[in-house]
Amino acid sequence: MGAGKTTLIKSLCEQLGVVDMVTSPTFSIVNEYAGPEKIYHFDFYRLKTQAEALDLGYEEYFYSGAYCFIEWPAKIPDLLPDHYIRVDIQVLDDNARQIIIEKI
Repeated sequence: MGAGKTTLIKSLCEQLGVVDMVTSPTFSIVNEYAGPEKIYHFDFYRLKTQAEALDLGYEEYFYSGAYCFIEWPAKIPDLLPDHYIRVDIQVLDDNARQIIIEKI
């Protein structure tokens, strides 16, 4: 928590032309943003089981062709697509982060 996940997603959305306010969907689980392309922003922190993502209809989002930014993907390890870009943010101290980007 507090590593900068939502801040990074806000910046990505801004670069992709989103004019909506980008906020963490902690309670709604998913936010949809309008721009030149549709973007879905997930926060799976509150999920207790992967079945909750199934109930949400995650497949319709993940396989829609839209950008899907996921906070807390470790909560749904068996549901992630075969190919994605993983961004790991590690807190080094209050003012420093290490970002590791990996194509899966």
